[in-house]
Amino acid sequence: MTQQEQIGPAIEKFWETIPPAWHATRATIRKVAAEQFHLTVEQFQVLRRIRRGSASVSALAEASQTSRSAVSRAVEALVRRGLISRSQNAADRRNLPLALTDEGQRVLSAIYAEAEEWLAARFARLTPEELDLSLQAMEILQKAFTENYPLNTDH
Repeated sequence: MTQQEQIGPAIEKFWETIPPAWHATRATIRKVAAEQFHLTVEQFQVLRRIRRGSASVSALAEASQTSRSAVSRAVEALVRRGLISRSQNAADRRNLPLALTDEGQRVLSAIYAEAEEWLAARFARLTPEELDLSLQAMEILQKAFTENYPLNTDH
């Protein structure tokens, strides 16, 4: 089978595998956030994005493609719960930088630890050989989806 003939089945297998795996993983994370920590999806996303560097309501709204008012409500609830803090910016009093509190860090770490346990249980179903192959396949997919990796035009 030529490379061109392999691309169609590879795309089909991708659609059968990656989106359902990601959907199940994301659902598990959201379930843990909701059931154990009583966080809405929006609140969890705010915590996650602050951890990744978004430090203002505007940046969070842009990253989530949500209204500033919806993000502000989630931020306010998280501030009340002690999971994030707002600090005053001396240069611009309208700008209130956001940061995770120690408790916010702990909650996110606990959510991700639960997700990793869930993932570990799935990977534990595989033989050592299958795990090796899975790791190799994921590294190959990572290469395929890395933007600066040149496309193979040799057919």
